Amino acid sequence: MESSIDKLSIKLWAEDDRPREKLLLKGKHSLSNAEILAILISTGTKEESAVDLGKKILAACSNNLNDLAKFSVSDLKKIRGIGEAKAISIIAALEIGRRRNDEDAKKTVIIKSSKHVAQYFHSLMCDLKHEEFWILLLAKNNKVISRKKISEGGISGTVADLKIIFKHAVDELASGLILCHNHPSGNIKPSESDIKLTKQTKEAAKLMDITLQDHIILGENELYYSFADEGII
Repeated sequence: MESSIDKLSIKLWAEDDRPREKLLLKGKHSLSNAEILAILISTGTKEESAVDLGKKILAACSNNLNDLAKFSVSDLKKIRGIGEAKAISIIAALEIGRRRNDEDAKKTVIIKSSKHVAQYFHSLMCDLKHEEFWILLLAKNNKVISRKKISEGGISGTVADLKIIFKHAVDELASGLILCHNHPSGNIKPSESDIKLTKQTKEAAKLMDITLQDHIILGENELYYSFADEGII
């Protein structure tokens, strides 16, 4: 049976157990994930404290913050006690984290391996529920010129137009080209259409004196498939 202490308002907790005060007294690293969520959502309900709600949110995503980042406002609102304002606060905080990771990835300006490419795109696409197709344009020394989104689609796939790909490559005077798209299912095995597109892009690139260096398929948890590493390019 739950004791009355379990239902005490956070205001009645010992000062160093309250999430905000705990952060000030002991530092941000002392906080649990539930306590961080409690700070974001600010208040609980009559029945549950903000920390209790934080625990419910984590339970809904199996305590996996990567999965939580994929939740929409409507997904979060299905959790009793979480309204639109609280849901928006959580999503905004997770988006700030994703953008921070994206800034770190952009520091890799010289591409040295397929792993570098996967890291460069991971923060951009790790939380997507649909496919997106991007290209990375490189100078002769493998320095990144830019990255461009070519298309986006549904859960099962997206279409990449060679004309659009090479228009960007020519406009940027690229010497190298890398293709990258994600598989929201988490299965990184290339489809027949992935293989066909890679071969078509390689042949077209030769005519323009551009080197197709790789095609990366991103899965979950930083897993990826590299056509170059597998000897297909």
